This record gives sequence, C-alpha cells and structure tokens, in this order.
Amino acid sequence: MTAIPRQPHPRTAPRAPGAPPLPRGSRGSRAVRETLTLIALPLVAALAVPAAFAGGGTRRWFGGRADSVRAEAQAAKDAAAAAFYELDTAQRDLRISIETITAVDDSPAARRAVTDFAAIGRRIDEVSHAYIAAVDAQDLDRDDLETSAAAQARTRLTRAKEELEQVKRELDRFADGLGPLLGKAETQLARLAPAVERARQALRAASDALDAVRAAGLRADDLAARLAALAPELTLLNQGAGQQGVQRTLERAERVSREAEAVRSEAERLPEKAAEIDRRLVSLRTRAQALTTRAEQVEPVLSELRRRFVAACWQDLQQVPAQAAENIRRAEAELAQARAAREAQRWPDATALLSTVRALLNATDESVSAAGDRLSRLNAVQKDPQREIERTRFAIRDAQRLAMTGRTTPDPRHARPLDDSVGRLERAAAALEGHHPDYWHFLTETEEVRRTVAGVVARIREELGGH
Repeated sequence: MTAIPRQPHPRTAPRAPGAPPLPRGSRGSRAVRETLTLIALPLVAALAVPAAFAGGGTRRWFGGRADSVRAEAQAAKDAAAAAFYELDTAQRDLRISIETITAVDDSPAARRAVTDFAAIGRRIDEVSHAYIAAVDAQDLDRDDLETSAAAQARTRLTRAKEELEQVKRELDRFADGLGPLLGKAETQLARLAPAVERARQALRAASDALDAVRAAGLRADDLAARLAALAPELTLLNQGAGQQGVQRTLERAERVSREAEAVRSEAERLPEKAAEIDRRLVSLRTRAQALTTRAEQVEPVLSELRRRFVAACWQDLQQVPAQAAENIRRAEAELAQARAAREAQRWPDATALLSTVRALLNATDESVSAAGDRLSRLNAVQKDPQREIERTRFAIRDAQRLAMTGRTTPDPRHARPLDDSVGRLERAAAALEGHHPDYWHFLTETEEVRRTVAGVVARIREELGGH
C-alpha cells in the first residue's frame, strides 16, 4: 500500500499558484482556511511527496516538549496579567482614599501618608514597566517561536508576576495602616452635606421669623443687619468644599447655623420682649412713686433718732433723704428715656435703661429701709439689752463645746478667737452702763462677735469632716 504523506498545517502549507496570499498571523475564519486548503491540496501533495522521499520537509515542526513550554509561557503571561490588573485596581482605590484624607486632614500624619503613597507609586511603576517589558519581549503566538525563547519568556513573566504580587502585598499593608486617618476623614465628609444643609435651613428659618415679626408691626433692624451679614457666608458655602476646603466649610457651616439660630430665636422672642418691657415700665414707674412716698417718711424717723439716741446711732443716715430724692429723680429720667427707646423699638437700649432704673430704686429702697430698721433695732436693744447679750453668749458657749469635742484641751487656733470674743462681749455690755450709751456700737459689736464665732465653728466642722 502506498503511504499517504503527512500534510502540512494550512497556515504553513505552500501557496498554490494563483491562490490569494495569507498574511502572517492571519485570524481568518475557519471556513476560509478550509476552502484555501482544498484549493492548494493537490499541488501541496504533489510537492510534498518528492520531498518526503528526499528525506525531510521545508520547515521544523514543534511537538511534545515545545508545545508544553509554549503553554507554560502563556499561562505565566495570563497569571502576570491578572496580578497586574489586581495591583492597578488596588492602587486606584487607594488613590481615592488618599484624596479623601488630604481633602480633610492637613496633619503631619496625613502628609506622611501622602509621601509614603508616592513612594509606593514609584515602586508600582517599576514593576509595571518590568511586566510590560516581559510581555513585549516575545510574541507567544508566533508559529516559529523557539523553545528556548518560550522558556525565557515564561521565566521573565513569572518573575514579573511575583514582583507585582509582592508590591500588592506592600500596598495592602499600607492601606490597612490608613484606617484611622481614613475613618476620620470619611466621618468629616459625612458631616459636610448635612452641616451645609442645616446652615441653609437655619438662614431660611431666621428670615421667616423676621418676616413674621415685621408683619406684627415690630421692627428688628439690628436682627436684620445681623442676618444680612451672613449672606457672604452663604455664598462661600454654595461654592462648595472643593474651593474652600472641607474643614473650613464645616466650620463655616456650623458658625452660620449658630448665628442664624440666634437671630431666629431672638426674633421669635421679640413680641414677648416688647410685652415684658411694657410691663417693666409700668412696674418701675409704680415703684418709683411708692419710694417717693416712703422717702418722705425718712425725715421724721431721723428726727426721732436724733432726739432719743446719741449721734453715733444716726449720723451715717443723715444723707438718706437727699440721696433718696436724687436717686428717684434719676430713676424717673431714665424711665423717660427707656419709654422713648421702647417707642423707637430700640430694644437693647430700653433694656439697659430699665436695668439702670432698677438698680437706682433698689439702692433707694435699701437706704430708706435702713432708717426705719435702725430705729426699730435701737428701740429693741434700749428696752432689753440683755436679750442681745444672751444671744451672743449662747453662740460663744456653743462654739466652745464644739471646740472641746474629742479633746481634753482646746486647739489654740480655736480657743484664742473664742476667748477674744468673750472679752469683746463683756466690754460691749459694760459700755451700756454709761449715762448716754451708744446702742448702735453695742449692736455692731455683738454682730461682729457672732460673725467671728461662726467662722470658728465653720473651721472646726471642716476639720472634723476631714477626719
């Protein structure tokens, strides 16, 4: 039987005369290749048979180990491509994280993270260039690729894959270390949009409150001016964090919210404030009139004090009538100004003037009351001085008992002021035995003694509490 010679692959078979040329590496359809093969087959067979009998073909055919090495090289190429893609994806994701951090944080740690990321980026560029060079070094799809070239390509591609994976691990470790910085940055970014929206709503609420106040017939010029001053801040907020920075935008939004909320709150309270000022005007006017009547009664009290007691008992009250009249006059003048400020709706001025009126009337009330209280106390001690003496002596004895608690001898720090108080009380009581006793001096002395004794008691209790 005549042996049929082995036919070459269609892509490597000699072309028949007149057949269309096949470009090197052509990716034509299978049907086209089969058609061209059928056309060229008789001529190929005719040419191949003598060659077969001559002892060899026109080219070298790969098989066995050569195909295995080519396959391994292709697998290494695919693995390196996968590693390159993973590294590129991780770098892109991490770049977004770095941009998030730098948009919010300008701390040394954030700046160091940017520097470290740039260094890793340079390392990524190095291994990426090595990978691309390994891919471009050999065309693994060539039909005439040498086995040694395929083996060399496999080695280079495997090494490139390992370097890509090593840098990917370094990148992952760096990304793990960014956790705290990234968390802080993401938290601030999450606050940004709500903070800006709150600022806008606060400004809108303040504007609505001012409109309502004006509709009620009240002016709020100072509040309107404060609100108008926030308009440039709103413009900057509308420009966004891209121009102003995240941290500055957050601070601006919080400040605008706070100040707009204050304007809104004051505007809503304005009708109540106006009503309160009206009530205070009436109340303070009534009180001034009542004090005018009471001040007129100070002179008779002083007359009785002068008639019945020594000068030391009433001398410091001599200026009370004149001072009370002056205070009331000033209070009435301030009231008139407060009323004018109220009519002009100058609310801060009206409030300040009313505070001044109240202070004047309080001082007048105290001085007018002091004259009557002085006469009452002097009458009481003149009638029964022993009652004041016993009251003070009881306070001293009570302090002495407390000073001896848990002791056989008192602490000199406590005993000395208590002994001095006993002497002062005895001298004050003895002074009442004269022909014209100074009852006011006696009262002030006993008050001072009780105050000293109270101080000693407080120190003893503090020490006992500490133990």
